[in-house]
Amino acid sequence: MKRRKKLLVVEDDYSMRTILKEALVEAGYDVSDAKDGKDALEMLGESEHDLVITDLMMPRVDGMKLLEIVKTKYPGVGVFIITAYGTIERAVEALQKGAYDFITKPFSISHLKTRIENYFSYMYLKDENKELKRRLEKEIKYRQIVGKSEMIKKILEQIDIVARTDLPVLIMGESGTGKELIAEAIHYNSDRNDGPFIRVNCSAIPETLFESTLFGHEKGAFTNAMRTFKGMFEEANGGTFLLDEISEIPITMQAKLLRVLQEGKVTRVGSTREIPIDVRIVATTNQDMGQLVKRGKFREDLFFRLNVFPIHVPPLRERIEDVPLLVEHFMKKYREKYNSRIKKEIDDDALEFLMRYDWPGNIRQLENVIKRAILLSGEESVIKRKHFHIELDEIDKKQTKDFDFVMSIAEMERKLIFTALRKTKNNRTHAAKLLGISVRTLRNKLNEYKKLGLIPEEFK
Repeated sequence: MKRRKKLLVVEDDYSMRTILKEALVEAGYDVSDAKDGKDALEMLGESEHDLVITDLMMPRVDGMKLLEIVKTKYPGVGVFIITAYGTIERAVEALQKGAYDFITKPFSISHLKTRIENYFSYMYLKDENKELKRRLEKEIKYRQIVGKSEMIKKILEQIDIVARTDLPVLIMGESGTGKELIAEAIHYNSDRNDGPFIRVNCSAIPETLFESTLFGHEKGAFTNAMRTFKGMFEEANGGTFLLDEISEIPITMQAKLLRVLQEGKVTRVGSTREIPIDVRIVATTNQDMGQLVKRGKFREDLFFRLNVFPIHVPPLRERIEDVPLLVEHFMKKYREKYNSRIKKEIDDDALEFLMRYDWPGNIRQLENVIKRAILLSGEESVIKRKHFHIELDEIDKKQTKDFDFVMSIAEMERKLIFTALRKTKNNRTHAAKLLGISVRTLRNKLNEYKKLGLIPEEFK
């Protein structure tokens, strides 16, 4: 059931206050009343209200002062100012301070009701637009994360869960898997999305400049420190700070970083003043952090501090079913970027080749391959295997010749299954026994290959 809007009428004239309250209750509102601004503030502190309708001239706390306090302490509450002393100057002042409307006495009850209805209609549209904008932004911010595999669905669910918190997030995965896109999605779907999103690549900072880059420095703190410099943590204040390739932070800096994360304060090089910061930390790595901790290359306490909410990003070879969507995404992206009027498609043989490849460079490598293919295909409307970089053909030949060392486990498994089926003349029961798996497992594998278009003609 829809909640009735709650109004607070503030008027020092008892008769006027009573008339307004009775009329607005009759109009379907839940109405409280107060004799002046001081009583009104007490009531606002005790229960939630949607709209305050207040007289301007009152003892103790007048309407203008009440307006200022309401807009500071209860910004979601609307305010109407009513007065018999209305002038253009006072009306403008009230509106500048945040009043929604300014009504001069005498006025009719029907006129007041209409203005109130207009206010709530406006607020409804404003909230609806906010929600629509939020949904559109969410769609836009997730749009770069392309895929429909179960692994990608799980990652999107994890983003939804953690984005609403300020928990540190550690995103782990091979190079080129899209870890930074996930970090951006966390930021832009959080309450910090109006704040800065600052990224620093830890592997690109010289060890001697690490402290001043992250925490800042004062003028004259060291040679060539010609001016005061705000560090990355200060730049990220109120937003999200992405520490990309966190494993590359020198061991000498890790204790200082841990202290900043624990205390929420930074001290610039050359200063003793502590500067409070409000920053959400997201870190990425392509390393096995557990092994780095065991080898003494990374502090265990810092690892635990960062690894509060881990997200594992799978390599492309483990979600090969996403390749067609990624290909379509990159083809559209580069057609638009190169202003190509030709709507290009990819033929089945070329797509099958892309789905058989192991993608050691992951999504970044696939993007580069498609980018080159768009350029190499020129005026042709169909991208074919010949448009792919020659290195891929060489690797494919090598896979055929020496699959034991280059072929992925998934592809090796697929080849063994089809070899067993040929040997048993497509008898699934015998093939399953030969492979040492159940018939049900074999059937599930074949169904999976069928969905991916990887079933040879002889078994269709």
